[in-house]
Amino acid sequence: QVQLVESGGGLVQAGGSLRLSCAASGRALTSYAMGWFRQAPRKAREFVATTTWSGGRTYRADYAGSVKGRFTIFRDNAGNAVHLQMNSLNPEDTAVYYCAVDSRSPASNRENDYMYWGQGTQVTVSS
Repeated sequence: QVQLVESGGGLVQAGGSLRLSCAASGRALTSYAMGWFRQAPRKAREFVATTTWSGGRTYRADYAGSVKGRFTIFRDNAGNAVHLQMNSLNPEDTAVYYCAVDSRSPASNRENDYMYWGQGTQVTVSS
C-alpha cells in the first residue's frame, strides 16, 4: 500500500509563489507516474500536472493548459517524491491540491486512472 503526504500549501497573495511537496512511502515509485490534481470550491477535481518516467532518473512533465508556463513539476532523485513549484499565482488557482500516483505509462490526465491519492493541501490565493 502506498501512502502519500502533501505539504506546502498555504495563503499567498496574487503574483506570489508556493511549492507543494508530496512524499510517498510503502513502495518504490521510480517507474510510476506521480502528479497533481486540484479541486476548487463547487468544482470538479481537475488535472494540474504529472510526470512520466522516461528511464533512469528522468521524467517527462505534462501540464494543464491553465498552468503551463507558471507551474513546474519535478521528482526527487529517488523518484518517491514529487514537487510542484507554483509561480505567478492568481485567485483562480485557489483549490485543494492532491498528489496522485498512477502505474501506467505514459501518465494519464484522468483522475480515474490514478490509484493512490493523498489527503490534499489547501492553497488560497488572495487578490
